[in-house]
Amino acid sequence: MKILVPVDGSDCSFRAVEFAAEMATNYDATLHVVHITDSRDEATEEILRRARDVLDAHDVDDEPAVRTDISLNFRPSNRIGEDVLTLVEEEGYDHVVMGHHGSGAVERAILGSATETVMDAERVPVTVVP
Repeated sequence: MKILVPVDGSDCSFRAVEFAAEMATNYDATLHVVHITDSRDEATEEILRRARDVLDAHDVDDEPAVRTDISLNFRPSNRIGEDVLTLVEEEGYDHVVMGHHGSGAVERAILGSATETVMDAERVPVTVVP
């Protein structure tokens, strides 16, 4: 099984990495962590460092990656969701684990939701970590 975990730097995305690391260990799965962004900067490096720390703590062999080449457009959350789906198709992932910022209608309306975009596409099983 190949698991994809997109991270955006939020606490919930790092909880998703924790969950996915345990899942990968329990099911002898391959885990890949990715940060999707338009540019690589200091904040990007900090996100990768934090993700690597989580993976190291769980003895998971993965080097978190950055994808900047999927789209050159501004990235509202639904665009990120589409980029995650592109990765799923390109790399053949069997499962996606994603964090979600909020559960209420107001939070979803304000934040948008890459997670909902991936779930609604029904192309791959998704585990949502609050």
